Parts: sequence; C-alpha cells; structure tokens
Amino acid sequence: MSDHAQFLKAFFRNSGQIGAIAPSSETLAGRMTDWLDWNALDCVVEYGPGTGVFTEAITKRLRGGTRFFAVERDPALAAICRNRCPGVEVVEDCVSRVPELCRERGIERVDAVICGLPWAAFSPDLQDQLLEAMFEVLPPGGKFATFAYWQGLALPAGQRFRKFLKTNFATVTHSATAWRNLPPAFVYQCER
Repeated sequence: MSDHAQFLKAFFRNSGQIGAIAPSSETLAGRMTDWLDWNALDCVVEYGPGTGVFTEAITKRLRGGTRFFAVERDPALAAICRNRCPGVEVVEDCVSRVPELCRERGIERVDAVICGLPWAAFSPDLQDQLLEAMFEVLPPGGKFATFAYWQGLALPAGQRFRKFLKTNFATVTHSATAWRNLPPAFVYQCER
C-alpha cells in the first residue's frame, strides 16, 4: 500500500488526530524548516511526523551533533516514517509526554519543535495540554514551527490557537502560502 493510501487510511481511522487527507508537500516542508538557523540548534523534536515529509527535510538540514527525535502516535505512520528516514528515532507516543521523553534521553532543553499536528482539530483542553508540555522543554529563545490550513482559521479552535501563539510567543510570523499543498497551508514561525 502506498504512503498516501496508508495516510488516508490513518485519517479515516482517527481524523481528530490526523486532520488532513494527504501528506504534507515538500513545499510546505521547506517552509517549515528553511526559516531556522540550523547551525544554532543543538536539539530538535518533531511532533506528528506522519509519513516523514518534514522528517526528511529536517534530516537534510541537521548538522553533526544535533540531537533529533520524532514523536508519532499512530503505529502505521511511525513505521512509514522509519522506512522513509532510516536512522531517525521515531517514538510511538503522545507529545504530551515530551518532557518525560526528553528526560529519558538526557535532554534538558529543546531548541526547536517542528510540528505537524492538526491544532484546529483539537479541543481547547488538548491544545493547552500539548502546549504546556512543550513549554516545559522549549526555553525562551526556542523556536516553534507549525502549519495551518487557511480554512482552519475560520474554526473557533483555529482562532483560539492563533491567539494563544500571539499571547505566548515573543514573535509570531507566518510564511508565504504553500499553494501546492493539499489543502493550501502556511507556517506559523514562532520564537519564545
């Protein structure tokens, strides 16, 4: 079964956690990763790598010595990501446990979080839970990249998430639209 078919199957199994009907595009992956200064990053964590499109973009940019792992809740998608990016540690767990996952690996702080989670599909409580866990390991100056679909901004959860970002990060900008993504998306580029 193709990666796209596996992704679609995962979407139908649990659309509240997948939130898209197709894997992200390489254009969107570039928007997620190109704005970061990779020479300044000692530790990067990816949330929700899915089929590994962002993971592949991250591994191409990592410098020697940078710690990196990805957290994927869906076992089938985690397997696809591992096949696409051999050598990357893909942990099958929930990102709410990132502080514990970091401690298990001897990581005290994370310099950047690259996130493929569908924030607009999450309840306010779940958004808060996941972001609070991230803030335990992402210090001031830490970077956070996540994407959103333009139509998601019309949803209350999408509007709440945007407000949360602007309230809790020192800077929040967004990238140009990745029109070749299905559906078109942009990247929130945030610094604590």
